Amino acid sequence: MTQTPSDIARTVLATESAALTRLADELPVAFDDVITLLLHINGRIIVSGMGKSGHVAGKIAATLASTGAPAQVVHPGEASHGDLGMITTEDVVILISNSGETRELADMIAHCARFAIPMIAMTRRAESTLARSADHVLLMPDAPEACAIGMAPTTSTTMAMALGDALAVALMQKRGFDRENFLAFHPGGTLGAQLLRVSAVMHRGEELPVVAPDTPMGETLVVMSQKGFGVAALVEDGKLIGVITDGDLRRNLEGLMTRTAGAVATRNPRSVSPDALLTEALGVMNAGKISSLFAVEDDGTLVGLVHIHDALRAGVA
Repeated sequence: MTQTPSDIARTVLATESAALTRLADELPVAFDDVITLLLHINGRIIVSGMGKSGHVAGKIAATLASTGAPAQVVHPGEASHGDLGMITTEDVVILISNSGETRELADMIAHCARFAIPMIAMTRRAESTLARSADHVLLMPDAPEACAIGMAPTTSTTMAMALGDALAVALMQKRGFDRENFLAFHPGGTLGAQLLRVSAVMHRGEELPVVAPDTPMGETLVVMSQKGFGVAALVEDGKLIGVITDGDLRRNLEGLMTRTAGAVATRNPRSVSPDALLTEALGVMNAGKISSLFAVEDDGTLVGLVHIHDALRAGVA
């Protein structure tokens, strides 16, 4: 029976999924020792491989670097023509080869041995040249490749990449790498936007539409119009005690101009900490179907206002 493309895809994914399950069940015994080594180096983590393993090395190095572990890729071919000088005795080298017999890695292996540079092998063959030369071996299961002829690097590269992710995540958690650290390495794009604090985009000082409880509604409407947010903050002794929105105005149309701001405002309004993530503020606005949210300190002191347009400009919404 001829397989459809969808059938083939499901077979590939099932094959690779089964291999990852084996990898988790048979996690290399050297994993903890490798983490300990990587936590205490003074230099960088050098990652290398040839062909598809080289692409995996690039991804692993990028993930390590973005999560607080200085890492760099060195191409084995270029290493043989001068780039070995990039690898110092302060570094640790991770070499990736499914077979463990990649000829292009020979000069890097010799360099590590010559200068006593710690070397970690990521391979599926315990008796390979790479494994026997390494200080630590991250041995992967001998799982079948997912391609029909069993030769194209598929399952093996998936396992190597997943094992690299495991190293990066274990290192970042052991280092106490948190959201603030992550933002420092990801200031741009969607990731950076998701980690922005309210304080980074909120309006402050003279931009805020602030009125006192005894402010006549005529003056309050002028403030709301001038500031352009469609709301006014009811403030007493510097603290937010209420808010006036378009909804409050509609509910109090009869005799509105004879009232004060304090008589019209909704008390105990929703607010957010200036230290909250902008994504959290957006969640509060979406849940309450509001477009503006005031930022207050722990004691209720008004310090800012964030508008949904601020979230849009920052790339969060």
